[in-house]
Amino acid sequence: MAWAASNVFRQMMADLLTAAQVYDLDTDAYKAALYNNTPTPSKDVVAANTVYNVDQWVTANEVFQAGQWAQGGVALASLSVTTPSSGIVQWNAANTASGGAATLANVYGCLVYNTTRASKGICFNYFGGTTGVASGTYTVVWPGTGIAQWLV
Repeated sequence: MAWAASNVFRQMMADLLTAAQVYDLDTDAYKAALYNNTPTPSKDVVAANTVYNVDQWVTANEVFQAGQWAQGGVALASLSVTTPSSGIVQWNAANTASGGAATLANVYGCLVYNTTRASKGICFNYFGGTTGVASGTYTVVWPGTGIAQWLV
């Protein structure tokens, strides 16, 4: 099946609503790890299967280059939670870039996870097909709707 969409992990939302896990979306530390087309991301997996280097998110499926886009991902910066319009809560960060000499291929999406809270996944983002860069800067441009968005 492989990548088909972006989504927030359902278990993350359940954890937030039951106080089973406390996430601070603007002050905890988060990373984006890049992945090839091997994973079949699902928003409905149990919490343990959202964790970096577990289940589909193992390093064998990860795309990285030492010194350019680290194994384990690149830290997200300028995190913010906003309410841009009625009924919408949005989580965003500055665009996330590699070093200037990256060679990355077969990148389909990323896992965004919390390094402060046992590497639990927040969401996965599909890039719409295969992407990459040869000897340049690879940048994840977060959409205007943010890394994740909730309709309330």
